[in-house]
Amino acid sequence: MAEVTDPVDVNGGGRVVALVPAAGQGVRLGEGLPKAFVTLGGRTLLQLSVDGLLASGAVDRVVVIVPEDRVADVRAELPDGVDVVAGGVERTDSVRAGIAAASDADLLLVHDAARALTPPSLIARVVAELRAGREAVVPALPVADTIKTVDLLGVVTGTPHRSDLRAIQTPQGFEAGLLRRAYADAAAATDDAGLVERLGARVRTIAGEPLAFKITTPLDLALARAVVDDRDLIEE
Repeated sequence: MAEVTDPVDVNGGGRVVALVPAAGQGVRLGEGLPKAFVTLGGRTLLQLSVDGLLASGAVDRVVVIVPEDRVADVRAELPDGVDVVAGGVERTDSVRAGIAAASDADLLLVHDAARALTPPSLIARVVAELRAGREAVVPALPVADTIKTVDLLGVVTGTPHRSDLRAIQTPQGFEAGLLRRAYADAAAATDDAGLVERLGARVRTIAGEPLAFKITTPLDLALARAVVDDRDLIEE
């Protein structure tokens, strides 16, 4: 399912290592197994995500982080050269384990396995921005819905302007030393860019892609399967 795209200039700037944390349970998907191991078109979300990273032509190495009891099985299912390490209870612990396994990285990507349909061209554009000198890069899409802030009782406390809001996708890209510093003392977090923001880093957004949506709920999975089915029909 990996998409072959036109090449992006990714020369210079050091070694790129992509981390794919996939040790979570993903219970909201309702499939009875961890989200990363749900299948889509005959391949797991994790396999599809790794395929996309490799197809981008912009990544030198991929490190996948999974539950300890799945390390051997996952290693056998992924292409040669993809490293598989054990993660932790929290996502932060898993990313930290991936960072430790990527000591050779000059640039680090962190990519959600649940964004299995992310176009390789988007991955390459994130890397190209890093190689151009950005210290932190995230794909972003404008927000279509009206967003409300609410208090603990559910009472609306404000309505931010949609023009100021973006929905952030992955892969998120970072200068490796910056991400290592951010995770040195990090508590639980779900957004890597948020951690580097706390260090005062300037995070650059680039245009995201609709197909990089996160497969989190049964409706998301149904949409992803419809997209894959449609691709298969086109290719036949």
